[in-house]
Amino acid sequence: MRTSSATSARPRAALIAVAAVALTAAGALAGCSSSSSSGSSSPSGGTAKAADSSKPAGDPHKATVTITSAGGCAADKVSFPAGEVTFDITNKDATAVSEVELQSGQRIVGEKENLPPGFSGTFAVTVDAGTYTLYCPGATKENTPITVTGQASTGADTNTSALLANATKEYASYVTAQIGYLLQTSQALQTALQGTDLTAAQQAYMKARPYYEKIEPVAESFTVGTDNLDSDIDARTDDVPADQWTGFHRIEKGLFEDKSLNGLAAYGAGLVRNVQKLQGLTTGLAYKPFELANGAQELLDEVSSSKITGEEERYSHIDLLDFQANDEGAEQAFADLKPALAKIDPTLTSNISDAFTSLDTLVDSYRTGSNASGFALYTSLNDGDKQKLAAAVKAVQEPLSQVASKVAKS
Repeated sequence: MRTSSATSARPRAALIAVAAVALTAAGALAGCSSSSSSGSSSPSGGTAKAADSSKPAGDPHKATVTITSAGGCAADKVSFPAGEVTFDITNKDATAVSEVELQSGQRIVGEKENLPPGFSGTFAVTVDAGTYTLYCPGATKENTPITVTGQASTGADTNTSALLANATKEYASYVTAQIGYLLQTSQALQTALQGTDLTAAQQAYMKARPYYEKIEPVAESFTVGTDNLDSDIDARTDDVPADQWTGFHRIEKGLFEDKSLNGLAAYGAGLVRNVQKLQGLTTGLAYKPFELANGAQELLDEVSSSKITGEEERYSHIDLLDFQANDEGAEQAFADLKPALAKIDPTLTSNISDAFTSLDTLVDSYRTGSNASGFALYTSLNDGDKQKLAAAVKAVQEPLSQVASKVAKS
């Protein structure tokens, strides 16, 4: 949440999203790749699938991924011919794992989230020859190398302008997916706030938070009349007058400080309305390359200004969950710009890529299965931990700040 008046107008300087929200979108398209996923997770035996599930068991384009607490994240195939690849996923009993991603470098090619123990899901991607990683955060074995062989597509235009245009489309798919997931999880939170189970409501809060943090610059760019969407959704107690405080953090205070559901149902309903408003405002809008770069920078600025200090989640102390989501959102924007940026300034591109890798590794070191957020509570970190995190963020911020001007000139 960027501190601002709830009535202040803000220019469209950050990210502006695109396209109709498709709840079944898996994430951003990668390079010459595209992806789709099931719109929801289902208990094993009742898997909802958007991808073609009629392929025979021996189909070289199809893999079965099994997640267990003992064995980690295991795929029955790790090599595929170029083209469409479908991943059928089942989480047997791993409480620390809830998602599976296919990554190309620092880019999410496809993903399936919301996979608690006993649930299954599917996503499909179209990939060219190359090396990929099947990533299951929190698993005993998190990373599995994936190899794709065969003829790569030759139809892509490698002109820098075309690559930049493609980057905006790819990132649009990512943002579209995140807003869709944000709406789903906000509705689940609303339902939990109408009940009597405090623990379930706290967990629903944790599940919804990352999706907003990944795309916060989108909301920051919109002011509707006297309504500032970012303020309405994500204001902290000292950001707005007490009688105007609503959204995630008003709910957080009730759940984690007051430890009561009393009066929170109305805030849950308001949150859903504002997320729906955000969804409607982003439909059909387009990005520009420099907006991706600026948005990535803003997300890391958000980390520096509120996550490092522990101000963001002052009642729940799940700041590292938000931290990781901001990091992912920034990295996704960079990854989509990367093919073009590598032509413009390969040294800068390499430096940013290396800095993101170091930041990711550091953040991942704080993952834990002992907290429902998946990360250590921020109150457990000492000053040394915070200094290391701040330095790792700064190491990305400095070179990343050069990207907007470079892509704007191309």
